[in-house]
Amino acid sequence: MNKINILVVDDEKEIRDLIEIYLINEGYGVFLAENGIRALQILKEEDIKLVVLDIMLPDIDGISICKKIRTYKDTPIIMLSAKREDNDKISGILNGADDYIGKPFNPLELMVRIKAQLRRYLKVKPNNINEDEIVIENLKINFLKHQVYVGDEEIHLTVKEFEILRLLAQNRGKVFSSRNIYENIWNEEFYECDSTIMTHMKNLRTKLKDNFKNPRYIKTVWGVGYKIDT
Repeated sequence: MNKINILVVDDEKEIRDLIEIYLINEGYGVFLAENGIRALQILKEEDIKLVVLDIMLPDIDGISICKKIRTYKDTPIIMLSAKREDNDKISGILNGADDYIGKPFNPLELMVRIKAQLRRYLKVKPNNINEDEIVIENLKINFLKHQVYVGDEEIHLTVKEFEILRLLAQNRGKVFSSRNIYENIWNEEFYECDSTIMTHMKNLRTKLKDNFKNPRYIKTVWGVGYKIDT
């Protein structure tokens, strides 16, 4: 069985080594980076499932790295910071971090947080019939046949609408910003395309008969993005 790989990014060797020891003891694969450039290189080359990321780095700050990661990956990110200021925490979360822990920290607490994030990220979706089909209440999505049903009624979606629905359905519980959706589906850089995503979301919800005020499937997380968490 392949190990779950975790990337630890911190310019302090003692902290990298400490976290590495605990991760190895828990059976994880570990990659270490002392700066932002090396971290981004590892993320491009390796199958990383979670990132422990220090805010204060010698080349690129952790917030900027977090924002960069979020343009192409939804891997969980836990931010580390020697500062215990609410502004750091808020900034990290707003820019895509999933959790935050201040230095000095208890390594056992960090392990608990890592496991919690991985459970959410890697969890098996209980409503999946198989890898080719997902059922969410009375919504059925068949990826092989490219078909969508609400109850017994087949819903005809455009290619982009289907791919957006697929992205959200296969990652239930995760919030995708307009940028995340655009760059995942269109495979090109995001240039303030909120209106494009909003239009597709409106059309998709209309076709799914998803009540805008009290949606059954696609939920809006105001100021952040969209998710399916049924």
